[in-house]
Amino acid sequence: MGVSYFERLGQCLAEPDPARKVAAVRELYAVRRFLAEDEGVDEQEGRPLPIIRVGRPQRPLLVEPKHLPRRRLSSKKGHAALIHSIAHIEFNAINLALDAGCRFRGLPSAYYADWLKVAAEEAYHFHLLNEHLQSLGFAYGDFEAHDGLWQMAEETAHDPLVRMALIPRVLEARGLDVTPGMLERLERIGDHRAVTILQLILRDEITHVAVGSYWFNYLCRQRGLDAIATFTRLLRIYLRAPPKPPFHTEARLQAGFTAEEMALLEALVEP
Repeated sequence: MGVSYFERLGQCLAEPDPARKVAAVRELYAVRRFLAEDEGVDEQEGRPLPIIRVGRPQRPLLVEPKHLPRRRLSSKKGHAALIHSIAHIEFNAINLALDAGCRFRGLPSAYYADWLKVAAEEAYHFHLLNEHLQSLGFAYGDFEAHDGLWQMAEETAHDPLVRMALIPRVLEARGLDVTPGMLERLERIGDHRAVTILQLILRDEITHVAVGSYWFNYLCRQRGLDAIATFTRLLRIYLRAPPKPPFHTEARLQAGFTAEEMALLEALVEP
């Protein structure tokens, strides 16, 4: 018997070397043989797997967000630190997509196809950013970073509905909101390569958040839950503070948010 879909994804997730992880994910996406109907991917019933040790390099050093130094974009080091921070988000996004695909069982084959595609695109984003970082004279791991994305993965490991609500539709949707501002800052310093990369990432991230929206709504329908009420409840349970404005409303609507949900987010913002 060959290696199963879940085992292949698990191997990619456990790989600590960024270059090997990127290559493994892109190779797996290129073949995708396990998505044939006779593989029975959506028949693998069972409870979500426990959190395993995610594969990542020894560097960057992970610290609390409040301990990250503030650097000016006008300096060479500050410029590189911004690119590094985006690369770190994309590296974590590879692991989050892989984890979403191998942790949760008993979902339709399309769910697993979606999250492998997301993982492959996140891998490409990281590859582009890492190359650009190297062109600036730095490498991934040269700056400190935080672990907030993976901490949320641990908090949502028990339920795919909670995971879909809080990682794609909260943390990754936050990227939709802040990217226009980063684009303006990078334009001002003349980093046209970074602007091109971020425009690609923004386009892809809209589809990634849309994947989360689709499967969140699917699971709500499957369980007979009202999606708006459920999303509101989960925000209040899991977030220490409401999402921060301003929101990139156009991008969020393209990514599966409804006008009612956007009104909800605005109402949750503290005056």
